[in-house]
Amino acid sequence: MRQRVLQLTVNTVLLAAAVTLSCLVLGTVCAWILTRIRLPFQRTLLLVSALPLAVPSYLAAYGWLVWFPHLNGFWASWFVMTMVCTPYVTLPVAAALRGASADLESVARTLGRGPLRAFAAATWPQIRPAAIAGALLVCLYSLSDFGLVSMLRFQTLTWGINAAYGASFDRNQAALLALVLVVLALVVVAGERHSRRQVSSVPGRSTMPARAPGRTWPVYVTVLLAAPLAGVVVPVVGLLTRLLEAETLRAIDVPRLVEAIGATLGLALAAAVIAVLVALPIAALAARYRGRLVAVIEAVGFLGHALPGIVVGLSLVFFALAAVPMFYQTSLVLVFAYVVLFMPRAIGSVRSGIAAVPTSLGDVSRMLGLSPFQAWWRVTARLALPGIAIGALLVAISAMKELPATLLLRPTGISTLATELWSRTALFEFGAAAPYAAALVLVAMVPAVLLSGIRGTAREN
Repeated sequence: MRQRVLQLTVNTVLLAAAVTLSCLVLGTVCAWILTRIRLPFQRTLLLVSALPLAVPSYLAAYGWLVWFPHLNGFWASWFVMTMVCTPYVTLPVAAALRGASADLESVARTLGRGPLRAFAAATWPQIRPAAIAGALLVCLYSLSDFGLVSMLRFQTLTWGINAAYGASFDRNQAALLALVLVVLALVVVAGERHSRRQVSSVPGRSTMPARAPGRTWPVYVTVLLAAPLAGVVVPVVGLLTRLLEAETLRAIDVPRLVEAIGATLGLALAAAVIAVLVALPIAALAARYRGRLVAVIEAVGFLGHALPGIVVGLSLVFFALAAVPMFYQTSLVLVFAYVVLFMPRAIGSVRSGIAAVPTSLGDVSRMLGLSPFQAWWRVTARLALPGIAIGALLVAISAMKELPATLLLRPTGISTLATELWSRTALFEFGAAAPYAAALVLVAMVPAVLLSGIRGTAREN
């Protein structure tokens, strides 16, 4: 038992560390190219570099298995997960580089340091907070991932939890493994906070102008497109190849597919609405007030960000069986799990939307005779609606793709697109899984398109 726990823990730590380090390096390099090199279609390349975020890790693993059915183990898991997670570092570091001061790096170059040493001495301290934040997301994602490592047959703690609970229904072993996983996640979060406190801010005055790439532009473009190609194009092409096969088209169970789509949309919509309703008061407090109590309330709201989905699912299984058995394996518990896991994504967007509304507008409404609630609802809530909608869409997208908690908590007889995809790929039925994978991509595209439209409208206003 102890040896098994130790082996799963070592596998998990090694995979998370390797993926985090490789994403940190590749993401920083991509961000530097996007901000320091003048390339054609610069904005398009930035959007393309973010595409892997829209593809669930298990869907990317499925696409690679279509092409290479014998792909498995540590290196396969490391490669696919790195390609999927790199944008978590690229996007914040690129934003930080745009505001970083170029003066210190110029001075370092004049003192005889090479480009790499000058970057490390002058620019890296300025972008380090953004890089640490992105690396934290990658590490937590790697620790909590279940679908990818299961499909690629690399045994980690999430795999062990599911095996202990699903195969032998060993609650004690599952709880022990879940506890180890939570401890690892908390250690990562604590380490990130400690590193953030040690960073000293460097005032930015002027950004370094982008330089022409010369004859090396194909190298830069190749580096930028590595993650989108491996994380999006290869899986999607593999998916379309299987989907267009005659045998797959004839074998599609249309009623079951429609039922899975309906369940996915219904659960995601319910989770988005409830998560926003719960996030609203927390976000309003954080946007309008300061103090230790407000900081504690906001921190509690963000706790779900550090909890792996499989741990939340397992905890709610134990709680439902012990306290409210009538709700065990009902949609209510599953939606509650989605709210716990994804409400932090709503809090950030809603808080930003409310903070952007001037408090003077509420004061004027109060002077015109409106009650505090009426003033908030008619003025603040309406003006903050884009931020609220963005938070709801982020929750909906995340709920559609969520796998481990859904496997543990879904009601009997109800399956989502994610669980249908996983159950078929687990049996190497790639052809039968193709329709569910395609439907998941199409369904997830709807809130993603709406999200882009709302962000574009917000920027125009």
